Amino acid sequence: MEQKLLIVAGVDIGAATVKAVILDGSKVLSFSIMPTGHSVTQAGESVIRKALENGGLSFNDLEYIVSTGYGRRAVSFTNKAVTEIICHAAGVSSVISQARTIIDIGGQDSKVIGLDDNGNVANFVMNDKCAAGTGRFLEVMAKVLDVEIGEMGPISLMSKDPCQMSSTCTIFAESEMVSLRAEGRSREDLLAGVHKAMSRRVAIMGKSVGFRKEVVFTGGVAKNVGIKKALEDEIGLEILIPEEPQITGALGAAILAKAELSKLGAR
Repeated sequence: MEQKLLIVAGVDIGAATVKAVILDGSKVLSFSIMPTGHSVTQAGESVIRKALENGGLSFNDLEYIVSTGYGRRAVSFTNKAVTEIICHAAGVSSVISQARTIIDIGGQDSKVIGLDDNGNVANFVMNDKCAAGTGRFLEVMAKVLDVEIGEMGPISLMSKDPCQMSSTCTIFAESEMVSLRAEGRSREDLLAGVHKAMSRRVAIMGKSVGFRKEVVFTGGVAKNVGIKKALEDEIGLEILIPEEPQITGALGAAILAKAELSKLGAR
C-alpha cells in the first residue's frame, strides 16, 4: 500500500503581495498570489485558503505551516515563523541548485543574498527603508509616464539611447523624469533610464555581498524583462529567473515546514 505523503504549506506575507505554496512531499500541489491590501492578517488567511482551494484541499489536510515575510507573525494559523532570507535561500536552491546569488526585488524592499556551495545563506544585504530599488519606484515612474507596469520592460528594450538619471531618491527621480519628458525624450529612452538607475542602485547595494554565478532573480519585479537586462549589464553576468519568481519565499517556507514536520516525526 502506497504511503500517503504529508501535506504542508508556506505563506509569504509581503508588504505588497501575499503568496502561499502547498507541498505534498517535494511536489508543489498548488500556489496562490494576492495583493496584501489593508489587512495583513486577512490577506494571509485568504491566500492560503485560495491555494488550498486550487489544490482541492482544506485546512484540515495541512500537517504543518511556516510563515515568512514582514507580516509573518501577524497570522495565528501557522506553526512557525521564519525570516524571509532563509526561506528565499531554501526556495531558490530547490529549483536552481547551482544558485549562489539571489537578487530579490519586491514591492517595498529589495535584497541581495549570497549562498554558499550548499545553498545556505552566507551573507545578505537588504533595502527596506527607501522606495528606490523596489517595485514601488517602478510604480511611481509608470504613473509619471502613463504606462502599465507590465508594459515597462518590453517598451524599454526598444530604447536606442537610455536617459541618464542622476538621482536615486524616488521623489527627486520623479521630478527628474518630468524634466526629461519635457525635453522631448522618448518613452523608450525614459523607461530604459529608469531601469538602468534602479539596477545601478541594486548593484551598488549588493556589492558587499558580491555576485557569484549563478545569479537568480526573484520577486514580482523579476517579471520585468527591462530590469533583468539592465541588471545583467550592471553586474556583467547572466541572470536566471524561476518559472514563477514571486513564490520562492513561500516555497522555501513550505520546504522548511516539511523539514520541521520530519523532525517532529523523528522524535
